[in-house]
Amino acid sequence: MLRRRDFLACAAAATALPALPGPARAQAPMPKLPSGFIWGASTSAYQIEGAVKADGRAPSIWDIFSHTPGRIADGTNGDVACDHYNRYAGDVDLMADAGFRAYRFSIAWPRVIPQGTGPVNAAGLDFYDRLVDRLLQRGIAPMACLYHWDLPQALQDRGGWHNRDIANWFADYARAAVARLGDRVRPWAMLNEPSVHAIFGHGFGNHAPGLTGWASYVTAQHHQNLAQGTGIAAIRAERRDLALGTVFSLQPIYPASNTPQDVAAAGRFDACWNTINLDPLFHGRYPAEFERYFAPLTAANDMATIRVPVDFLGVNYYGPSYIKHDPGAFLAQAGYGAVPPGTPRTLLGWPIEANGLVKVLARLRDHYGNPPVYVTENGACYEDPAPAGGVVQDPERVAYIREHLEACATAIRQGCALNGYFVWSLLDNFEWAEGERRRFGVVRVDFDTLERTPKASLQFLSRLMRAQPASAVP
Repeated sequence: MLRRRDFLACAAAATALPALPGPARAQAPMPKLPSGFIWGASTSAYQIEGAVKADGRAPSIWDIFSHTPGRIADGTNGDVACDHYNRYAGDVDLMADAGFRAYRFSIAWPRVIPQGTGPVNAAGLDFYDRLVDRLLQRGIAPMACLYHWDLPQALQDRGGWHNRDIANWFADYARAAVARLGDRVRPWAMLNEPSVHAIFGHGFGNHAPGLTGWASYVTAQHHQNLAQGTGIAAIRAERRDLALGTVFSLQPIYPASNTPQDVAAAGRFDACWNTINLDPLFHGRYPAEFERYFAPLTAANDMATIRVPVDFLGVNYYGPSYIKHDPGAFLAQAGYGAVPPGTPRTLLGWPIEANGLVKVLARLRDHYGNPPVYVTENGACYEDPAPAGGVVQDPERVAYIREHLEACATAIRQGCALNGYFVWSLLDNFEWAEGERRRFGVVRVDFDTLERTPKASLQFLSRLMRAQPASAVP
């Protein structure tokens, strides 16, 4: 199990620094979380790094997708993004100055093995060496995620997640990354949100690689589950001192009405979004209603490979979904329905329900053995105002984060094995199909000048993190 003291061992020397600039805000009661609770920020490689041709990096599926006319809402791409590849040191300093104790980042497969298989690109790994060293110098514990949707295009040309061989390709990539960084990075997550990547990238087609249909979705989902297992097994065969896990997007699924059709559709959607990941990992089977679709893809030992013990589970949580029966929907005839009137929403229209996080964590407690959990993404998109006085005032995001941290505290009191919280995201970034027009960061990025400006949400988190020193970890 990944213990809090292990995660924080390299961060114990972090010291309190002056408060961030900006006008004073009314002091509402702070969420009360246990000593040693891990405070982190999350990002992903394609969304922030830029430098897409630097040091031998080859194209990913998102490079191709974002350069395809009509795919990205504002016509932008990740060529520069936040230029984190060149500005990482300053971004690490931002985190350290705010008081973050951990940082979850993803590694770009096309930087490490540009063709997906074959020779390892040492120059690409050099960047992650520099990043990890800077994190440790500033007292921040690194958590690496091996796959956050940026598959090498060379592998997509060979079938991508539709090619069963990808499970072994992924294992080779995992070994290469860990061989270089495993002496300093202890927690490793295999995949980020495999169901989301399967649904939107291989079903709806509005994410890279832009594929559509039920068979495409099922195939991509199974092969991601399989790669998750082969990756963990490959690393464990060589290193027993690392904490290995994976990251799922989990959410409550509600029927859009109380009709039997919508209730049934919500159950099917819940299986496709939530239990399609959870049941294979923790129970060694697919949800009963979908086993027949996965059977033709499943070889004799697949479920044993997928059902591998994990040291932690990352949970990405944003809010619930309301689902209706839709005969025309590719995803098990289940589609998005109307959100109840009066439900608060973010700028993206996502409904807000902080207590839904408690429900998600309680489900893990009651049905999946209460694994050690980190909330590895949680945050909100709003229309932020221009900076004033050196800070961006984002009270809606502050309220969103506060409510969800209160939900974390509630879940812990109810016996859920929650050990930390990583805000999404450190920086405004390239927000996938939305491009640069939608902002989740607690730090504003001016995409013309690349200037960073703290937001009030960062100040709020900073005050909270500083009140809980690492030395208090039991």
